[in-house]
Amino acid sequence: MEQAIFEERRDQIHRKGEGPFELACNRESLAGAVSQRACVFCGSRVVLYPIADALHLVHGPVGCAVYTWDIRGALSSGPELHRLSFSTDLQEKDVIFGGEKKLKAALLELIARHKPNAAFVYATCIVGIIGDDVNAICRDVAAQTGIPVIPVQSEGFKGNKREGYAAACKAMFTLAGTGDVSDVSPISVNILGDFNLAGEIWIIREYFKKMGVQVVANITGDGRVADIRRCHGAGLNVVQCSGATMELAKMMQEKFGVPFLRVSYLGIEDMADSLYAVADHFKNLDPGIVERTQKLVREELAKLLPELKKYRKDLEGKRAAIYVGGTFKAFSLIKAFRHLGMKVVLVGSQTGTKEDYEELAAICDPGTVIVDDSNPLELSKYVRELDVDLFVGGVKERPIAHKLGVGFCDHNHERKEALEGFIGMLNFAKEVQASATSPVWRFVPRREAAARARAEADSRLVAGERS
Repeated sequence: MEQAIFEERRDQIHRKGEGPFELACNRESLAGAVSQRACVFCGSRVVLYPIADALHLVHGPVGCAVYTWDIRGALSSGPELHRLSFSTDLQEKDVIFGGEKKLKAALLELIARHKPNAAFVYATCIVGIIGDDVNAICRDVAAQTGIPVIPVQSEGFKGNKREGYAAACKAMFTLAGTGDVSDVSPISVNILGDFNLAGEIWIIREYFKKMGVQVVANITGDGRVADIRRCHGAGLNVVQCSGATMELAKMMQEKFGVPFLRVSYLGIEDMADSLYAVADHFKNLDPGIVERTQKLVREELAKLLPELKKYRKDLEGKRAAIYVGGTFKAFSLIKAFRHLGMKVVLVGSQTGTKEDYEELAAICDPGTVIVDDSNPLELSKYVRELDVDLFVGGVKERPIAHKLGVGFCDHNHERKEALEGFIGMLNFAKEVQASATSPVWRFVPRREAAARARAEADSRLVAGERS
């Protein structure tokens, strides 16, 4: 199976324990390797898309809009304008003569029809090539309509998905600092990097409410333009998907003096630690917040831990593979699997940095394979070689798992079950147990062969004991 690894990618794969840890990352995907990573445009869309009362217009071929339609599956408690995918549908004549007139006409028509509170205009590869002045069109339309019309410089060829995150943060930053903050409490947070998959941000908001913390803005799950405009008034930014929104947190700290914390709402330890970190930040303003937080965590764990024991019985000793968008999620998943008695044998991400991977390697077990910006050939090789029972990934990894006869758990855009918070850990355990122990995997050829080998070994052992 060595042919499954491209020679140019060997330095992006490391097996812990085989020499000093070195992993190349954050570089362009290898041409021809069918990378699991997405483009700049896709990166910007996944961050901005959940802002539910904004218009999202893709300036480019219709395929770009189709590719990213409803890409996050982000739920809204009110407007759902974000779920409509609009495109200027650039054709050959637009490439030759330019698409500026088409863009302006589309914006004016859509704003008049849908009355959004802001509009985001995404520049795609072809727009960067033909040189349409998207910024000028946005300024003109904003002056005519009276709403913010924000260009997103997300031409796909400019880099990788991480560059798209940066483009989205720069676009949102133009809104920050433009709203009224007179009703914002000093004990308040913005939730950054949570996209409200399966309603998860509502779970986290409820925890903060019980702690006595006001949530100013969701950035961006169930997001609203008005909340983002006043997010600079919050006392703290809590950043979950650090790859997606860390740049926004840093810009807000520099301009508005809003501090930030990296947090994770996945798994038991990280969820509790995140709440305690917020409580510790505000304890001088509200001495009772620590006690309220401790009470909240105790109550949640009292309900959760007995239930987890039931699932651990079936999962003890099973092997898991993780391939997700950002490494911070992988940290939490490794800890979550340990609570279930499972071992992580393969872990990787699309957008990790050198520092991220060093932290990841530190918490992995010896022998764990760590990969950056992997491709289907590599993932398939290691899933087979490491005898994986469960693959955790996103929509692009699902076919790999199922074709190899391995259980799958969607932990990215497509999931319909909340996996954040303490209740999310229970949901995760249920899904993992159902997927990894499904009777259907007994009929996978390699599983049948392994089962026969184990049965033969057991029979030889019994025969030896009798003799």
